[in-house]
Amino acid sequence: MIGRKNMGRASPLFLLLLVLGSFFATYNLLTMMIHHRGLGRGEVDGNDGDGLLLSTSLDPLIRMPRRVKGVNTVKYPFHVALTATDAPYSKWQCRIMYYWYKKVKDMPGSEMGGFTRILHSGSPDNLMGEIPTYVVNPLPAGLDRGYVVLNRPWAFVQWLEKATIEEEYILMAEPDHIFVNPLPNLSHGGNPAAFPFFYIKPAENEKIIRKYYPEEKGPVTDVDPIGNSPVIIKKSLMEKIAPTWMNVSLSMKDDPETDKAFGWVLEMYGYAVASALHGVHHTLRKDFMLQPPWDLEVGKKFIIHYTYGCDYSLEGKLTYGKIGEWRFDKRSYLQNPPPRNLSLPPPGVPESVVTLVKRVNEATANIPGWDSE
Repeated sequence: MIGRKNMGRASPLFLLLLVLGSFFATYNLLTMMIHHRGLGRGEVDGNDGDGLLLSTSLDPLIRMPRRVKGVNTVKYPFHVALTATDAPYSKWQCRIMYYWYKKVKDMPGSEMGGFTRILHSGSPDNLMGEIPTYVVNPLPAGLDRGYVVLNRPWAFVQWLEKATIEEEYILMAEPDHIFVNPLPNLSHGGNPAAFPFFYIKPAENEKIIRKYYPEEKGPVTDVDPIGNSPVIIKKSLMEKIAPTWMNVSLSMKDDPETDKAFGWVLEMYGYAVASALHGVHHTLRKDFMLQPPWDLEVGKKFIIHYTYGCDYSLEGKLTYGKIGEWRFDKRSYLQNPPPRNLSLPPPGVPESVVTLVKRVNEATANIPGWDSE
């Protein structure tokens, strides 16, 4: 009798194995069903092209996406490059720009890589030890016709051909840029990121644009309303665009009608047309940059571009076009750098202008030998 009772009763070990087996069978079945349902909706495990492993199916036990945590920390660094001359006006702006690059480079959210000042004077200057610099040749004498900015595309052509650039992406910047927030890589593969300028209007200048971008190439709207800076672009794309940018810009300068119509922004149009000729279109990012005094707040924008003079009355009212009782204008310092500890704007002046002056003051207070430059 005892023997029969033991035979009719399952051992604890057998029951445990049975329960575990049923548990895992059910788990695997549910997983396959949910995964199959996801595939039917076009939801596929894989890579999103930005280094992120994706899965839209849910784990049936913990109800969480099976996304591998931590892989979205992959960064795509870009090399910061700006062209410059050896004139005092260019030097002091480069020193401030490089100071703020170093301040924000390693902040959370930044994808900045290395830095190069592309010096197109043809010979080293006294900032070589302070700022990473690559010396290139200027255009042959007289070719720029007094429009020194024409050296910019030629400088990039030389730098891209000869320099060793580790990063896959490049930010084309300018000396009068100040970084105010950590800058991520805003481009997406073959789509560079650029700032849209309100005064670059290809459609309104179609007659002139068609001299360089013929109708068979496509609509004039293919030409983006941008300049070359700020732009984040793949190095491989820039290597193709740069020679065309140079040639188009020189051709524009040689044409009196184009030269008169485009004036000081001619080289910007040159870059926009050259990009279109290569079938490259930019993602337009208004948050890329702000330009005081017209943009009033910094917010989440990344760069201050201080190309415009800031003139205000002591009551804080803008007097643009008329020298203000308080003013900051980079052109006031053509031969010498601005002094340390500039006076702050009066009450009522927009945050963007206040931030600009504070950033200049911080940089000049901390850059060694500022007053001697």
